[in-house]
Amino acid sequence: MGLTGIEQRACEAAAAAPMLDQVQAWALVNSGSRNLAGLKTMAGLLADAFSALPGDVELVPPDPVEIVDPNGTVRAIGHGEHLLLTVRPDAPLQLLFTGHYDTVFGADHPFQTLKWLDDGRLNGPGVADMKGGLALMLAALKGVEATPAAARFGYQVLIDSDEEVGSPSSAALIARCAKGKAAALTYEPALPDGTLAGARGGSGNFSIVVAGRSAHAGRNPEEGRNALLAAADLALRLERAIGPGLKVNPAKIDGGGPNNVVPDHAVLRVNFRPASPDDETRAQAHLDQAIAAVAAERDVRIHLHGGFGRPPKPLDPAAERLFGLVRSCGADLGLDIGWKATGGVCDGNNIAACGVPVVDTMGARGGAIHSEEEFLIPDSLPERAMLSTLAILRLVERDRP
Repeated sequence: MGLTGIEQRACEAAAAAPMLDQVQAWALVNSGSRNLAGLKTMAGLLADAFSALPGDVELVPPDPVEIVDPNGTVRAIGHGEHLLLTVRPDAPLQLLFTGHYDTVFGADHPFQTLKWLDDGRLNGPGVADMKGGLALMLAALKGVEATPAAARFGYQVLIDSDEEVGSPSSAALIARCAKGKAAALTYEPALPDGTLAGARGGSGNFSIVVAGRSAHAGRNPEEGRNALLAAADLALRLERAIGPGLKVNPAKIDGGGPNNVVPDHAVLRVNFRPASPDDETRAQAHLDQAIAAVAAERDVRIHLHGGFGRPPKPLDPAAERLFGLVRSCGADLGLDIGWKATGGVCDGNNIAACGVPVVDTMGARGGAIHSEEEFLIPDSLPERAMLSTLAILRLVERDRP
């Protein structure tokens, strides 16, 4: 098909944006999901950067979130604010662009600096996941805003502060922003070779609090109700649900105490990965049945906290059309765009659950994310900025009456 003159100029403008400088500056700000001070600093930098676009930038307070401590106490935990930019909300075509600015590296993590590798890759915390994606998203939107097509569509940019911990304080905001959108692009990193994530399974995280009864381990253990054994029993029962379409990982048991005391509390942490909505329903049923059985057989009280925060994301026809559009854009830019299913999850799961087609790996090419070997391929910044620019322009053109 080739590029029109307008498309060519917009792509060139996006590619020329100072993305690498932005990534390096942003990556030096620790914005671990629990580092509220660092998140506040990063939110301010992003608000300044995205204010270059038209519309209103606001920092939305996080929704209240509770967690379960190792001793079984439920308490509130804070999160950073979420950046929301709204542009031309009355336009007939509405799109959504999302990302996150938190990373998995806390303020006390040793991985805090940038390093250039011999092959030209940039090693650093969050450079690929996903400060590189945020920079190229901004570059693409600036490129599109300079074209006549800008007047024909509106959009929201949502950059949340808690994706790496499951988006508990932004999930409702994601759903509100997804409402009424024709399509969405999310800027998680692509694989090093440019492959995108297609279908995704879902994910559910649970903390299961077991309350037993303490007793002396020598004098009267039969009068106790061992919460640690009940939690272990429950973990083994949950393991039995593993099979086609469902992965289960009992990850940790908190609890226990002195050797001469029957433990009266324990907390089991478990993750479920259902491949489809039906598998999620089956997982919930198995969990409920296992809890009821252990509570009855071991005479303990069990309280369930958590839920399925990431719904499964199958590729429906609308999503396949959006992927096809991105692949066509890539071909016109000399890029071979492919995709494959993955077991990972992200905000794209939540967007798709709202009935909105989404491609959720429109970010930079990189790899080794969530490790001290995380890297960004710098040449992918202009490459993927052009891909996003062209995809947005063609989404607008596709919607033209």
